Amino acid sequence: MRDEPMGGQRGMQDRPWLKHYDYWVPAEINPPRQPLYQILQIASTHFRERPAVVFGGRQWTYREIKSDVDRLASALAALGIVKGDRVGIMLPNCPQYLISFFAIVRLGAIVTNINPIYTPREVSMVAQDAGLRAIIVLDLMAPTVFAIREQTVLETVITTSLADYSAAPPPVPLDETPGTRSLRSLIENAVGNPPTGVSIDPEEDVAVLQYTGGTTGVPKGAMLTHFNLFANVIQSHVWGQEMTERGAERYLMVIPYFHIYGQTVGLLLGTWTGAMQIPIPKFDPNLLIEAMRAYQPTYFPGVPTLYIALLNHPEARHCGLDGVKRFNSGSAPLPIEVLEQFESLSGGTLSEGYGLTEASPTTHSTPTLARRKPGSIGLPFPSTECRIVDLETGLTDVAIGEDGELCIRGPQVMKGYWNRPEETAIALRDGWLYTGDVARMDEDGYFRIVQRKKDMIIVSGFNVYPNEVEDVLFTHPAILEAAVIGVPDGYRGEAVKAFVVLRPGQELTQESLIEFCQTSLARYKVPSHVEFLPQLPKSAVGKVLRRELRNLP
Repeated sequence: MRDEPMGGQRGMQDRPWLKHYDYWVPAEINPPRQPLYQILQIASTHFRERPAVVFGGRQWTYREIKSDVDRLASALAALGIVKGDRVGIMLPNCPQYLISFFAIVRLGAIVTNINPIYTPREVSMVAQDAGLRAIIVLDLMAPTVFAIREQTVLETVITTSLADYSAAPPPVPLDETPGTRSLRSLIENAVGNPPTGVSIDPEEDVAVLQYTGGTTGVPKGAMLTHFNLFANVIQSHVWGQEMTERGAERYLMVIPYFHIYGQTVGLLLGTWTGAMQIPIPKFDPNLLIEAMRAYQPTYFPGVPTLYIALLNHPEARHCGLDGVKRFNSGSAPLPIEVLEQFESLSGGTLSEGYGLTEASPTTHSTPTLARRKPGSIGLPFPSTECRIVDLETGLTDVAIGEDGELCIRGPQVMKGYWNRPEETAIALRDGWLYTGDVARMDEDGYFRIVQRKKDMIIVSGFNVYPNEVEDVLFTHPAILEAAVIGVPDGYRGEAVKAFVVLRPGQELTQESLIEFCQTSLARYKVPSHVEFLPQLPKSAVGKVLRRELRNLP
C-alpha cells in the first residue's frame, strides 16, 4: 500500500489535478502550527474597528468581539474549565456562538457541537459520550438540557437569549439557579484576564469534538485538532484568495455554525478573512431575502436545499443576488438542473465542494477559472492526496475512470474518534482516511461521487443514521420490524423512508407513526414516508437487505 510522505516525490502523473489548478493555487501549503484562537487574535489586530458580526440590528467590531471572548474565557476559567474539558455549544447562528467557540478553545478546552433542535434523548447521548462539564445553550432550548442533566456529569448550564446580542438587549440578566448561569452576566462581571501559559500542542490537542456517523453509521465524536482545522481554513483561503478581499467581505451564514461545514467555511474562514458575518438563526426564505437586501453579502455558502428555496421564492430575482461574488454548495450532491437554474437566476457561478466531518471538512472543490465539469466535486485541495481503492480489500488502487472507495490523506484529516480505537482503526489506515464513499477520478483529476458505501442519509445537508431512526421505531409497541433508507427528494436532497412490519393484530397509520417519531427525533430525522410490509427482505443470516428495499416499486 502506498504511504509516501506528503509533498514527497509524487509527480504530476500521480496528481493529474495539479495541472487544472487556478493559477494562484499552490500544490502544497505549510499549515500553521498555532492554536485556533490565533485566527481571532490576528483578525482583531488587522481589522480592529471593522465589523465582525451584524445581528439584531447592531454591529460588533472585531475589537468588541475579542473583548467579549477574553472576558468569557476568564469567566469559564473561574468556573473551573481547564484544558481538555469538553464544553457543549447548543446555539443557533448568533454572535454568542462565535464568542463561545473562541473562548473555549482559548482555554485549550474542547468545543462539542450540539444541534439546538435535538431531543432530550439525542442531547443525552452526546453529553454522556463526551463527558460534558458545561454547556452553553439558548434559553429556549434549555429545558431540553435540564431534562437530561441528572443522566450526565454536567456541572454548569450557561444560558443566553437572542435578545442578549441585539440593538436593545434586556436590562436585567436571566435569573440564575444553582448550576445555571447567564452568559451575558458572566461576560459583564468577568474579573481579571484569561489564564496565560496554557500550553496547546496544535498537532495533538483536540479543539473540536464533532459528532458524526463516520464510515460505519454509528454516531461518534471525530477529534479535530487545532492543526486540522487551521489547515483547512488556509486550504480554503488559498483556493479562493484571488476572489477575496480581506477585511471587505460579507458572509451570509444560513448554514449552521454547529455543523462542521458552517463552522470551518463560515465561522473560522470568515474570521480569518476579516469578513463581516451575517448569521441567520434559522432558515426562513423571507429572512434570507431580507438579509440579502439589507447587507449585500459577497459570499454565500449553502446547501442544495437553500438554492432550491431561492429558486422558488418570488423575490429572489430582485434581492441582490447579482452582487454576490461567490456561491458555494456543499454537504449534499447538487442536482445539475438546480446549478444551471441558479446560475441563470443570479448571474454568478455556483461552485461545488466535497468533504466530511473527519476531514474538517473540505477535501475537494470546484476551481474558479479552470475547466468546469458540472456534476463533479472538482479537484483535491492543496496538500491533499487522494486514492480510489478497490471496494473488496481497500488495498489496491483502481484504474482511472473505475469506481472504488475514496481515500484521503492531508493535514485536515482528524486525529481519530473519541474513545473508539476500533472505529478509528477502520477509518484511518496507514495515514489514509477511508471515506466510505464510492467515487471515480477521470484523466484530468476531477472526482465524482457515485454513491455512499454505507447507508447514511443526508437530509438538507444533515446526516441521518438509519440505525438511530430504527431504534426509535422499534420502541413503538405495534412494530415488529423496521428498516430505514434514504429516498430522493427534490427539495432536501434525500428524505427518510421507513419500512415497517406490524405485530399480528396491530394497526398503525403513517400519520400516527410520524407523530410518534417527532417526540424522540429531530425534525430532519423523522421519516417522511412510511411503507407497511408483511416482511422485510433478509439475507441468509438474517440481515435486512436495504438494497432490495431501494428496488421496491
